[in-house]
Amino acid sequence: MSDTNDSHARGLSKPISRRALGKAALAAGAAAAAAATPFNILRAQGGTLKIGMILPKSGFNAAFGQSCQRGADIALEVVREMGYTAEVEMLKADTESNVDVARSRAEALISEGANVLIGAFDSGQTAAIAQVAEQHGVPLVINIAAADQLTQQGYKYVFRNFTSATQLIGGGLKMFKDLFAETGHTPKTAALLHLNDTYGQSAKAALDKLMVQLDMPFKIVAAIPYDPTTKDLSVEVARAKASGGDFLMNISRINDGILMVKECVRQRWEPMGIMCPGGPGMYDQQFMDVLGKYSEYCLSNTPWVNPKSQMIKPVMDAFAKAFPKEPFAGNALNAGCTVEAVMVAVDAYKRAGSTRGTDLAQALRTTDIKSHLMVGGPIQFDANGQNDNISTAGIQNRHRKPTVVLPKSAAEMPPVFPMPGWDSPERT
Repeated sequence: MSDTNDSHARGLSKPISRRALGKAALAAGAAAAAAATPFNILRAQGGTLKIGMILPKSGFNAAFGQSCQRGADIALEVVREMGYTAEVEMLKADTESNVDVARSRAEALISEGANVLIGAFDSGQTAAIAQVAEQHGVPLVINIAAADQLTQQGYKYVFRNFTSATQLIGGGLKMFKDLFAETGHTPKTAALLHLNDTYGQSAKAALDKLMVQLDMPFKIVAAIPYDPTTKDLSVEVARAKASGGDFLMNISRINDGILMVKECVRQRWEPMGIMCPGGPGMYDQQFMDVLGKYSEYCLSNTPWVNPKSQMIKPVMDAFAKAFPKEPFAGNALNAGCTVEAVMVAVDAYKRAGSTRGTDLAQALRTTDIKSHLMVGGPIQFDANGQNDNISTAGIQNRHRKPTVVLPKSAAEMPPVFPMPGWDSPERT
């Protein structure tokens, strides 16, 4: 179901004329300015930038969308502290984890006057939103979504401040090599369980190419796809176990990742490790809360917040204030990337001095933000709208907390591989 509290997430029941749309946008802007609180608007001279935040806050991707929304809820306060004093209004929409709904909600947000869209975590939903944004000439800043094709369609209004699947998987495979070298244990084979959705297929294609290019020391002896909405992975895990793979390589999300680990425990399969070369879920709080000790030692490669960033303290302070019962570590990626996406949009607006889509897109193309939140170099977009300067880190669950273990120069703790058995006293 959609979020009934988000009035801006509603679709339109009938088409409206350009003249009516213009009047509606002006009326909506006036009403929003009158009703806004300090938590959803930044006061300044000039007009109002309307950001359409579109996320999967219900459905099978709900945990990710809600985590991203927490970042959106604190973003304007944080960017104000970073010196951005533009007037900004946040419109909200829920994709319900559905591609068709994502498309209709993007249309509705633009009809309500959104000057820029931010979203949407899932690659398939983001692809649908990108088509709408391009048709209307409204910039889309992708906070999280990695399928390669998102920035390979020749779009002029799509900008991704996140890794592509090839970048992400390539970083993950290099992380595996570093892990094997540091621990002195190199497996010979792996079983792969992967989503069959837009991102899962893109990641699998990247794996097939990069395994050869990077001369990996192990072979994938089984590649087993599954549906992201599945409620049962018993057959798939049994196949992976029967393949004889030394470790389990997964491209999963939260719910299916939980099912996967539960089945490994139930079937008494103890691979050398459960490791994701690039994908969400295993470092999120829900994964650790549900699985407890069985979540320990799972390893993910992912973009991550930079603990040395000037933004880290204001982000963590704002997050703790707004969500005192939510640990920031379990929301770090989703919330962090969303905060950064808002900063990118506001920075472009400040430089453009305009809310016109063409002006915002031109400003986005010349983005050069050196002081930002996530690990990596300056935020800059290439001709395809891709930020190639993002880095990744190896995150291992340790003591119910996502912990940086690679690269060694940034590690909070040394990595553990192979992982202890399910009933090992090392699991607490």
